[in-house]
Amino acid sequence: MSVFLTAEWRNLLMVNYVVDPAVLEPYVPAGTELDFWNGRTYVSVVGFQFLRTKVLGVPIPFHRDFDELNLRLYVRRKAADVWRQGVVFVREVVPRWAVAWVARTVYNENYVALPMRSKVSLPGPLRYEWCVGGVWNSVSANVVSEPYVPAPDSEETFITEHYWGYARQRDGSTVEYEVTHAPWPVRRCESPVLFPTAVEFYGPAFAPFLAGPPSSVFAVDGSPVAVHRGKRI
Repeated sequence: MSVFLTAEWRNLLMVNYVVDPAVLEPYVPAGTELDFWNGRTYVSVVGFQFLRTKVLGVPIPFHRDFDELNLRLYVRRKAADVWRQGVVFVREVVPRWAVAWVARTVYNENYVALPMRSKVSLPGPLRYEWCVGGVWNSVSANVVSEPYVPAPDSEETFITEHYWGYARQRDGSTVEYEVTHAPWPVRRCESPVLFPTAVEFYGPAFAPFLAGPPSSVFAVDGSPVAVHRGKRI
């Protein structure tokens, strides 16, 4: 598949929660199934910086560098006797309306455009904020280690090494697209905080899980990425 978008994803904060699979099933696109790690299913609140963005090889003025925040869950699909591990986005926030429009139009992803801001210091505080109705929501943690390579069977590896995206379309079909990047070392974090209004932002089905302590939290320095054109499956 040809490349649709290239960019650098940098300074990722990944706050991960164990969620009842019954809550996630309505979000699983046709042709995929929930992906489990040690018998558990997860969602992640992920904030990061989208940098040096190009669409079809062309940089778009004023839309190259911006923050993004998303809530994602984990699925897999059997293709040619190989499991493709992927993510499904429940909701994605960017500060640029044109970026949200392109993502909704091309992939039918659930993007919204809202004011955003961030504070990045690795090691140190890492925070992403977004404003809804005049109220600033935030997700944050304190990064306390240098990068290290997680064990192959670790929760960190399960969370970071999903290289496919799946999006349900308006007609009920599914678009699959590949996301390529180098494996990511991670950094340990402490004191994760998801602001109470942020819990409400994702709706009542997720609130009981997001209001509790996360299963894990870590940061990733990031790397260049390529998002390939999607195809219906």
